[in-house]
Amino acid sequence: MIGITVIGSYIPEKRISNYGRKAEFDIDDYFIEKKIGVRQVAVKDESEDTSDLCVRAFERLVKKVNIDKNQIEVAAVVTQNPDRNIPHTSAIVHGKLGLPESCASFDISHGCSGFIYGLSLMQSFMRENDFKKGLLFTCDPYSKIIDKKDKNTCLLFGDAATVTLISDKPCYVTGKFTFGTIGKEYKELSCADNRLYMNGRAVFNFSAKYVPEDINSLLKENGLSFDDIDQFIFHQGSKYIVDTISKRLGLDSKRVVFDAYDYGNTVSSSIPIILEKEMAKRENNYMVLSGFGVGLSWASVVVKKFQEDIK
Repeated sequence: MIGITVIGSYIPEKRISNYGRKAEFDIDDYFIEKKIGVRQVAVKDESEDTSDLCVRAFERLVKKVNIDKNQIEVAAVVTQNPDRNIPHTSAIVHGKLGLPESCASFDISHGCSGFIYGLSLMQSFMRENDFKKGLLFTCDPYSKIIDKKDKNTCLLFGDAATVTLISDKPCYVTGKFTFGTIGKEYKELSCADNRLYMNGRAVFNFSAKYVPEDINSLLKENGLSFDDIDQFIFHQGSKYIVDTISKRLGLDSKRVVFDAYDYGNTVSSSIPIILEKEMAKRENNYMVLSGFGVGLSWASVVVKKFQEDIK
């Protein structure tokens, strides 16, 4: 059985406070705390690149679990902000970590739903090749492409990286996945000339419409009800988006996590940052993970604790 064993995450120490930018962008405390839900954003050091953040995440991982790097058979990096166009960032990470020459490496070009896509792709790849240990990295440092004067993006996005050990000794395993894409609206969240553009209203409308429908379909596909789920982990697009999705699904706020107050929307890393914490809680037997955004796309999955006595 292949599944999620443990997660390590790295969030840079440097922060930029949104409270200090209230006058510049004509915003107030209510906007910061209730709308975007981001008090400060994490920003990488200028000397750090995407691969460096991945290495930092791996350093956090090995503090939690002993890993023989010679046993790693595949390493993938989910990113749309790589070190460079050529080669793939996973090859650079592979070299910096000193992984074995027999280890496969590839990048997954995806954003907000990238962790869910990555889980499906990695597990399928590992099963097909009879692999037992793999590393799934996520890292999208948007500080590389953000216009510091763009209110729609600079107040929201933060830098971070995570790495998930996927192995034949899982703590959580995945159920069925659901996916979707509204490609005709890709321009609503895109990057051109190395500058990020986001139509916040369009992204909100997309998320509020499609994600609740997808969660209902996901539970039906997995033969589960809302009462079976202990925790819902949605992509941290903004507090308002997470709150709206929760209300449309009729969810108790205690079962929905918003955690991005002090580091921001970390794109593909937002879900695994939270999942790392939630996996440590004994009461979480079933959790729903749902990512949505860039594409415009979404992806969701149910993860369940790997125990024989769980449904």
